[in-house]
Amino acid sequence: MEKVWLKNYPQGVPAEINPGRFSSLRELFEQSVRDYGSKPAYTNMGRTITYNELDRLSRDFAAWLQNVAGLGRGDRVALMMPNILQYPIAVFGALRAGLTVVNTNPLYTTRELEHQLNDSGATVIVIVENFAHVLSDVIVRTKVRRVVLTAVGDMLSFPKSAIVNFVVRRIRKQVPAYDLPQSVRFKDVLAQGERWRRFLERIGTRSNDFAARLSRARFVYLHRHENATHWLPL
Repeated sequence: MEKVWLKNYPQGVPAEINPGRFSSLRELFEQSVRDYGSKPAYTNMGRTITYNELDRLSRDFAAWLQNVAGLGRGDRVALMMPNILQYPIAVFGALRAGLTVVNTNPLYTTRELEHQLNDSGATVIVIVENFAHVLSDVIVRTKVRRVVLTAVGDMLSFPKSAIVNFVVRRIRKQVPAYDLPQSVRFKDVLAQGERWRRFLERIGTRSNDFAARLSRARFVYLHRHENATHWLPL
């Protein structure tokens, strides 16, 4: 069969690929970071993050998932978001932590969301606050035990982030009331994850390879930081 589509490929794009070059999506992502570190990876609403930024932020999220949320290899993380910058950070963070990503349609009804969460066995969900009211109605009937909330503009630069979130919440009124008192904010999660990642790197452990030394790391950290428990709910 003549491959007529090849004539539309931009210069430098190969006609064939080696499907065995990478053993996992994580390996593919980390090679992309090495190859294109300073180049744009994603752009959303005027904000662009580079591969290096995505590498750092996804490591922070992975560190939080493993050390604060306490997830282990194969555990399920549901992502209920549209195409915003938080999504690739959460996807690659979960994959780097050895977890399974459960893509969840933001437009699901309560019945559909309850079924998806129970069918997948997800115990953590990252959700845009616009849809949090749907989760609020069903969470008690699921296995979800940690909720990470984010707003549409959270990863934009200031002051645009504050303006976008204000308009979505107050002007357009696109965030219905919800009741998720145990939820944490996405940016707080990244900050906690960064502290864990930096600490573990200081004791010689990379944030995506520290499972074997996790217990020792927690012991050392909590002994060095007597007040750590107020931001590290282990």
